[in-house]
Amino acid sequence: MSARSDDKRRRIERAVPEHSPALLAYFVRRVVPADAAADLLAETLLALWKRANALPARDEEIRPWMFGIARNVLLHHQRSTARRLALGERLRNQLSAEPAPGFVDVSVFGELHDALGTLDQTDRDIIGLLHWDGLSHVEIARVLRMKEGTVRSRYHRARERLRRELTGAPSSLDSR
Repeated sequence: MSARSDDKRRRIERAVPEHSPALLAYFVRRVVPADAAADLLAETLLALWKRANALPARDEEIRPWMFGIARNVLLHHQRSTARRLALGERLRNQLSAEPAPGFVDVSVFGELHDALGTLDQTDRDIIGLLHWDGLSHVEIARVLRMKEGTVRSRYHRARERLRRELTGAPSSLDSR
């Protein structure tokens, strides 16, 4: 490390504890919920370290430089929040306009819900991904990080357990 970069590092190490409380207050006054301010401060400090080469030469310019970086972090956060909220609203509108896929209505599909509840989570995931989401066995294997053969055999056993639960009939696995 060069003497110049050592000097910049030391100057940032002095500036961070000195100005962090003011930066945190800056964020607290501008974000909801206020506890998001700590995350924004952490993001700002990371950006400060990444931009250490741009540290102003004079000490009296460091505070405004830090606030400039904090402002950019805040603007990015606000844009991201606005995009996320707008997307959520569009998705809520779309979901309310279209029937939900699968067997959401427990009053109509109560028996099926009960039967699915007897399966472990992985088997429920396999059934759902195959029948509701339209994934192939190969794709399910990728999603669940399993071998395709494992997915196929678990699917077969889960389907047999569902059949037994729903009909009360012994499954072909019981006769083995």
